[in-house]
Amino acid sequence: MKPSRGRHNRLSRPRRPSAADTHHAPADRPDPLARLIEKYGDGRDVCRADSGRVWVTGAEAAREVLGNRRQWYVETSDFFHTRHGVFGPRSAQIEIGRAARVLLQRQLAARRHELAALVESRLAPLSRWPDAGNLLVCEHLDDVLLCRAAPASLRDAVVGVVHRAVLAGARQRHSALSRRHFRRAVMRALAEEITARRTAGPGEGPGEPRDLLDVVVAGGGRTTDPGTLAEVYLSFLFATVGSVGFALGWAVYLAGTHPRPAEHAPRWVVREALRLWPVAWLFTRTPHVAHELAGVPVGTGDAVDVCTLLVHRDPGQWDRPHAYLPGRWESPPPEPAFLPFGYGPHSCTGAAVALELLEDLIRIITCDWHLSVTAEGIAPQLGPALAPPRFTAELGTRVPAGEGR
Repeated sequence: MKPSRGRHNRLSRPRRPSAADTHHAPADRPDPLARLIEKYGDGRDVCRADSGRVWVTGAEAAREVLGNRRQWYVETSDFFHTRHGVFGPRSAQIEIGRAARVLLQRQLAARRHELAALVESRLAPLSRWPDAGNLLVCEHLDDVLLCRAAPASLRDAVVGVVHRAVLAGARQRHSALSRRHFRRAVMRALAEEITARRTAGPGEGPGEPRDLLDVVVAGGGRTTDPGTLAEVYLSFLFATVGSVGFALGWAVYLAGTHPRPAEHAPRWVVREALRLWPVAWLFTRTPHVAHELAGVPVGTGDAVDVCTLLVHRDPGQWDRPHAYLPGRWESPPPEPAFLPFGYGPHSCTGAAVALELLEDLIRIITCDWHLSVTAEGIAPQLGPALAPPRFTAELGTRVPAGEGR
């Protein structure tokens, strides 16, 4: 999955809408995304918000900005941002992305047979979401996040990151001072492990990484600051456990709150969930050349926000854009208007892997079980990623006990 820019979550941190962006919405609509949809989801390709920021909501303009074919924007990566700028060079970004994709594909193929049992043990009969989705993905990918040879204390620290920083609302449950102390401890532990791995050399085989930390160490070179590589590794953690987990949560939530979920192909369910509620819903770019975008003048001092949430609801591209209609994917809708993983040279290299895992899990949850959902609300949770509202999922077996599924 692909992020919007952010310090801790390069994969999926959105910019929170400002009051100036939304203050004309009716007072009885407290959800800022509902106000954004109402205010800017009228079919315009580009508009200027009350805050002065440029909002891109049309598919063609979004691809123009993210693809950056005319070099109007500062070339940047949504994933590889660190405290000290963008990790690079571009060749290292490409190498790390490809190696991570291969590693994840290998892991998914090796452990696909375990998914059904994992769903049964962790989700049946009742599970609390969206945390259940994040924790399921974390457990399924535990060996690829950190190999068994990694220090137990570091593995515990990574699980701590998930609970303290990835889960929806997790950061609000800890004080700022506590978060700073914990982050320092995690960064120190990761830097020490990175230094140790550089000294020891490659893992199991020639050039074959054991986990995502090996991928980052190999692709980062021997001179890159270990702290920078630790931040890149944490981006992977948020990308897999955070963004994929929230995308799973949206798919389960939507399938479970609509009739006959088993009648829809898992592929349709996953794509429709990503269309309605893209986890990475806002990508920001900085112009370095004055230009005009869909009739709107853009200067070098502007901030340009590509809102995939609104691109995916463009009434000029989608029939009944606000409705959950998985069947629309039987005949593929316009791909140019579907950008859940970004677009252009910095689009998510793990998109295919994420889709594969999501489809496998939705197939099990909706086809092997009777799924029902009890929601606590309808508004998304705005945080480092666009998370679904809290809900409880109930899985009931389709056949009498003892006859197997």
